[in-house]
Amino acid sequence: MRHSYFSRQDGSDAFTDLLFNALLGFAFMFVIAFSLISDPDRRGKVDPNAEVLITVRWPDDHPDDVDTIVEDPRGELVWYHNKDSGLMHLDRDDRGTFQDTIVIDNERVANPINQETVSLRALAPGEYVVNILHYQANFAGPLPVTVKVEKLNPSVTLAYYGTHELTGIGHELTAIRFMIDADGNITELSSRPKALVVKAAKAS
Repeated sequence: MRHSYFSRQDGSDAFTDLLFNALLGFAFMFVIAFSLISDPDRRGKVDPNAEVLITVRWPDDHPDDVDTIVEDPRGELVWYHNKDSGLMHLDRDDRGTFQDTIVIDNERVANPINQETVSLRALAPGEYVVNILHYQANFAGPLPVTVKVEKLNPSVTLAYYGTHELTGIGHELTAIRFMIDADGNITELSSRPKALVVKAAKAS
């Protein structure tokens, strides 16, 4: 009887170990599967590893289309025809009120905010040029456009903020030019004009 008793006990321990290992395996697979699920709410968000953020805004609910064109020290451009140049990325291309909608509580509504953002993922030394282009105009009067340049690391600091006026289709102006030195600091701000749209069009 004793031999039979210990045989049943050993079998029970083996079954318990098997069950525990099976549950552990399922838990591990669940954790892996959950970590691979993408979060749809993160689409369109600014890269958190950005070093500099350039924000261009014009009045809410305005139908005009303003384009942002940024040139880096290598002469590379980002704008709506080329949204990624390696160091720079056009995070949001806004076309005014045209097809500009968002989903809130499963209902598609018009997005009133007119804003474009460009992020610099690395701080390559040299000059950066930020131009704005009045791509589509619906009114005769001037359109006020604000341009903001922020350095994000190690803390958020405002490097530039200014308001400019665009006056019609094809009007391009240089909002700000700035240098990034070898230490990653933003220096030597100016608004000396530099046309970029012709160069951008040829490259597209």
